[in-house]
Amino acid sequence: MRLDQYLKLSRIIKQRSVAKWACDAGRVEMAGRSAKAGTAVRVGDEISVNLRDRFLRVKVVEVPKGNVSKERARSLYEVVEERRVS
Repeated sequence: MRLDQYLKLSRIIKQRSVAKWACDAGRVEMAGRSAKAGTAVRVGDEISVNLRDRFLRVKVVEVPKGNVSKERARSLYEVVEERRVS
């Protein structure tokens, strides 16, 4: 699954267009390197997202085959680190 699609389905970022923008702007990293929107996401990958006032690093637990419910979206990843950036 594409990184931008995963970010949207897991509800880490609410819109796919914003997820694509964040990837293109260098605000999303996988394995410590800047990741493009089309990068493939696999179970076990660590994703770091640095948006305006929030930094979030997660570990991918599940990559869904299709759409997921809002309740299930949170179970797709484990939070490794989360902090507010001032």
